[in-house]
Amino acid sequence: MNPTLAAAALSLISAVAYASAAVAQERLAARSAGSGTLRLLAQGAWWWSVTLNASAALLHVAALKYGTLTLVQPLGALTLVAAVPLGARVAGRRVSAVEWRGTALTLAGLAALLVTASGAAPDEVLSLPQALAVAGTTAAVIGALARGARPGLRHATAAGFASGVASALTQTVTVAATDRSDSPLSAQVVVVALLVAAFAAGGLLLSQTAYQGGLGAPLAVVTLANPLAAAAIGLSLLGERLQGGAAGLLLALAGASVAAWGVVTLSRSAPEPAATADAHPDGLADDDHPVAAVLALEPNGAAYEPSLVPRQTDSGHLTSR
Repeated sequence: MNPTLAAAALSLISAVAYASAAVAQERLAARSAGSGTLRLLAQGAWWWSVTLNASAALLHVAALKYGTLTLVQPLGALTLVAAVPLGARVAGRRVSAVEWRGTALTLAGLAALLVTASGAAPDEVLSLPQALAVAGTTAAVIGALARGARPGLRHATAAGFASGVASALTQTVTVAATDRSDSPLSAQVVVVALLVAAFAAGGLLLSQTAYQGGLGAPLAVVTLANPLAAAAIGLSLLGERLQGGAAGLLLALAGASVAAWGVVTLSRSAPEPAATADAHPDGLADDDHPVAAVLALEPNGAAYEPSLVPRQTDSGHLTSR
């Protein structure tokens, strides 16, 4: 299979898995609020969402094996696109015109990037000194951005940078570990893998801080900063190039702008942290926008429903089981 198509297909499946897991986790978190970790671990639905998340992460790693950073990382926005129909179906409503517009813009922009960023499977990796230099520089930038406890867009930017660098380092681990000319457990692989774990965990914690004030703008910033950081590493250190020369560069810039517009459109109407289920007589919190479930990091989101398939109630309204 063509490496570009393989990377795109794996990224799409990964995005659907991430969105599905996030919907389930968001709803489970509300029902389990205050019940304790042990009770949460005893629920099969929680393990199902963990399995989905783990599968999505493995698919993303596989995509990085076949596609360049400038291709795979922007496709992470497909998680938002996948969340639109999933969120609408769980909420028992139609996809709004704003969501359709955001989805169309995001897909159009990503299609342009897919054309310009296509190419052979990556074979370049960061050397150990390069990986350490990238890690040190990124840590310094994150420290400057995350200074201060008040959540804001600075934390969202830092979270996006951390996640983007984690993916860039993951690609080095994946390519180096599968290179038969060297040991899969070489010092380079082990050290860079530890850096991946550190930046992935840091990105998660920073995003949790950023989303305390609401999902809308921080979510857009995280989604856009992630591929920006990864593409900077790919283009400057890994020899990645855009196809088509000057025309390809213009197409890539146009595609990135359109995709960013779509991401902002999908994110701008995301609600503030959801209220507890007690605020709703039927036990369900407000799920008016699917992005609220994509990165559902607040413990008081919508109540958990084990099935994404809606059923018809006696009142004639769609709801989920």
